[in-house]
Amino acid sequence: MQMGRVIGSVWATRKEEGLNGLKLLIIQPIDSNQQPIRTEIVAADRIGAGIGDDVLITSGGSSRYIMKDNPLPIDAVVIGIIDSTDVMRGEDNE
Repeated sequence: MQMGRVIGSVWATRKEEGLNGLKLLIIQPIDSNQQPIRTEIVAADRIGAGIGDDVLITSGGSSRYIMKDNPLPIDAVVIGIIDSTDVMRGEDNE
């Protein structure tokens, strides 16, 4: 899993049939300091995240199985909306 921030949406009127009904979001992966860590990705969303939300995403093989009996052709999926984070830092990092 990794953290990211929703920065946009993707609209596709024609797509793979299994993707119908899924919202596609543009996610900026972030680190624990909420700083961008790499280029944006597109992730499927079924939980209702929106622009500006910090989210948990998973990618790779596990993301294909958001529908139990029907693997989907997706690389990343939003699996949670982050309410807050709490990161302990050493004295050198404060």
